[in-house]
Amino acid sequence: MGVLDSFRLDGQVAVVTGCRRGIGRGMALALAEAGADIVGVSAALEPGSEVEGEVLACGRRFWPYACDFADRQALYRFVGRVEAEVGAVDILLNNAGIIRRAPAAEHSDEFWDEVIRVNLDAQYLLAREFGRRMVARGRGKIVFTASVLTFQGGITVPGYAAAKGGIGTLTMALANEWAGKGVNVNAIAPGYIATDNNQALRDDPVRSGQLMTRIPAGRWGQPEDLKGAVVFLCSPAAAYVHGSILVVDGGWLGR
Repeated sequence: MGVLDSFRLDGQVAVVTGCRRGIGRGMALALAEAGADIVGVSAALEPGSEVEGEVLACGRRFWPYACDFADRQALYRFVGRVEAEVGAVDILLNNAGIIRRAPAAEHSDEFWDEVIRVNLDAQYLLAREFGRRMVARGRGKIVFTASVLTFQGGITVPGYAAAKGGIGTLTMALANEWAGKGVNVNAIAPGYIATDNNQALRDDPVRSGQLMTRIPAGRWGQPEDLKGAVVFLCSPAAAYVHGSILVVDGGWLGR
């Protein structure tokens, strides 16, 4: 196999959570461009979505699902439906997440619980359920969307920071158990990417200006900036990569 061929995903089936917009949409398209068929799931995803059209335009298949990631029973039902309707899953891209902003002293129980359920509990459940099937087959790829706040505390997002910190150690914990069983578990840590999740930051001229002076690349990232990283970690090219958190942040953490 030539080196470029080792990045191909032909014949693979990838579950991409939070695929309707932003980072997840860009990642789903990247995997489709590399040859994978996509099982797309978001909290609200209807047949005929824009991401479905983009995947189909690549000549790949797309199965749309809607799931409430804060509802554990809904997650179990989703896993069961995929197993019955799609079959074996080769790649799990655990990306879905939310953010709730409030100073720590005012960050409510409701904010905390909602963020932890979606950003950490659901991620573990899906990794465990799809992962056990991968282990049984002796192969598979799981990639989490971490964050630069996996390494930093952030401001006014304590629930989000706690969840993303947990994603970092969960990535390593699963890799420790599954690396020897043919399953690669890794994560991507995006920096400040222009998505709906951080629209409030981009609309704040003071805070946005502060961020731009800190990012060596001098700009907000775009979902397309993550395409190469996600294809790499999901491909045979990353066969010996386990428990890693690949940072894509325009140089933020190195500053």
